Amino acid sequence: MRVFTGLDSVPSDIGRSAVTIGKFDGVHAGHRAVIRQLLGVAEAQSLTSVVVTFDRHPLALLSPGSCPATLVGTERKIELLSSTGVDAALVLTFDRAFADQSPEEFVSRMLVDALHAKIVLVGSDFRFGARGAGDVGLLRELGRQHGFEVRLIDDVRLDGDRRVSSTWIRELLREGDVEGAAELLGHVPTVRGMVVHGAARGRELGFPTANLSPESQGLIPADGVYAGWLTDNGVRYPAAISVGNNPTFTGVPQKQVEAFVLDQDIDLYDHVVDVEFTHRIRGMVKYTGVGPLIEQMNDDVVQVRRLLA
Repeated sequence: MRVFTGLDSVPSDIGRSAVTIGKFDGVHAGHRAVIRQLLGVAEAQSLTSVVVTFDRHPLALLSPGSCPATLVGTERKIELLSSTGVDAALVLTFDRAFADQSPEEFVSRMLVDALHAKIVLVGSDFRFGARGAGDVGLLRELGRQHGFEVRLIDDVRLDGDRRVSSTWIRELLREGDVEGAAELLGHVPTVRGMVVHGAARGRELGFPTANLSPESQGLIPADGVYAGWLTDNGVRYPAAISVGNNPTFTGVPQKQVEAFVLDQDIDLYDHVVDVEFTHRIRGMVKYTGVGPLIEQMNDDVVQVRRLLA
């Protein structure tokens, strides 16, 4: 997959294209269904398939106080888009200049001049241009003027009722339901971050952990203990993962992610790793002392081995 980081980076010889536009946060099952339609259209008409997305959620600029937490960072989103088989991704910087474009500028600069769009796939609630002034009706009118066709995409409903959405996935992760979130995502919920030095309590207890930086990318699930995987430089290790502030000890910052890699003693400091959450084992509990905590941690590891076997 080719990645373009702005309109100026799109080559002039890209050819006619089939395009879909959206936030694509998480590149979930609904997004993948859209991309499958895009690929089918592109193949049938010998067009270049292009996904247009943004470097941040638009609300991060337009209304920061109401901007939801993102499911994945931009780097991970590009990797997930690449796995779909799409020809190209155009990742636009959602800044004030972009947000202030009129609907006509949005269409002429991106869809017409840069991407030479022949077919554009959007949802029925698609809005574009400054203050969301453009809707599907206007897009179709502009398409007639500029020579591209607009096709509507149906919602994807895995349970026959509720539409698959990033909002639903966030709700599941906040409940700790990583298996339900994985079903909607089509892949395992993952957090990416740098391993930093912690208080070394895990090592003292016999369970040395890789502590992720608070600046990690990806939505961290609810506090608790999880089975999962830690991937470092392409190597995947089974891990018991703790999320939370470790209430047995005082002074621990909120929402720490700590991964205990099973049967390995490796130096991960300053490495950027992926931590995948496959199963939730239990919630976070405050213990009366170190002894009961160690006993519980041993039991957690037994469960992790069973779940990942």
